[in-house]
Amino acid sequence: MKFYWSIPIGLRPHYQAELNAYQQYLAAEDLQKAWHHLERAHIIGQPWALEHSQVHWLMLRFGFKIKSWKEIRGQILRLLVGGVKSFVGKIPVGNTGGANVPPLQVLDLPADLEPLMQRYR
Repeated sequence: MKFYWSIPIGLRPHYQAELNAYQQYLAAEDLQKAWHHLERAHIIGQPWALEHSQVHWLMLRFGFKIKSWKEIRGQILRLLVGGVKSFVGKIPVGNTGGANVPPLQVLDLPADLEPLMQRYR
């Protein structure tokens, strides 16, 4: 059995770029764009336990910032099981990670992320 602990080195800059964009938009109080980049970081990092858990932690903090109990509850659930699912390679590809999407729902990858993610499957 193969374990998926941490993101491959070639994918890390793309993941980090999304987190950086999230932080910039969050600092500028553009919450919609901040969330968009956090979702993209989730899509990229989801196959690996560490990055997947990191994004859900940030989503939980975002839920507190916007005072959304739905998001807070959803992220606590995802923090409890999401990293484990990644670790053993059982994830719903394309899922954006927010509480507005069922945790096991597979979604289409954004067109610009499809070729990038295909290289690392």
